[in-house]
Amino acid sequence: MADESVRFGLPWILSGQGQKEVTHNEALAIVDMALHPVVETLMLAVPPGDPVIGRAWAVPPDAVGAWAGRRGQIAGWTDGGWRFVLPALGMLAWVVDRGLHAYWTGTTWSTGPFPAAGLACDGLPVVGARQPAIADMAGGTTVDVEARATLISILLALRNHGLIAT
Repeated sequence: MADESVRFGLPWILSGQGQKEVTHNEALAIVDMALHPVVETLMLAVPPGDPVIGRAWAVPPDAVGAWAGRRGQIAGWTDGGWRFVLPALGMLAWVVDRGLHAYWTGTTWSTGPFPAAGLACDGLPVVGARQPAIADMAGGTTVDVEARATLISILLALRNHGLIAT
């Protein structure tokens, strides 16, 4: 049996182990960072000089100092110093300085495009899979220039938002 859990590297309490509370508290410190991650930024490469306990940062590829070699991990400051969590595939973290979520792709933190099968508001689908192309208007026995311009604007907006194919 390994000494730690597979996904988040939480230390196991082993049979016959002394000071089990130390192992338990270490696991709780990691769970506290991984349960609902909030990171200050995705861009800080140098660990802050005077971090606040409970704050965390996503470690960028060019990190130095105590964060060197910890690319992509969540670095959290605790009363015992830096703790690190290797994110699981698809993990979401709120990014404070951007005011949005980032997700772990397996190699980097991404803020978009956000992968989803659709979007619903109050249980009603508002965005789903892209629909087939709709041709521009042509012909007809009576041409209404204003109506045609409006429909072309609607089609253009739907295409620009990726809701229908071009």
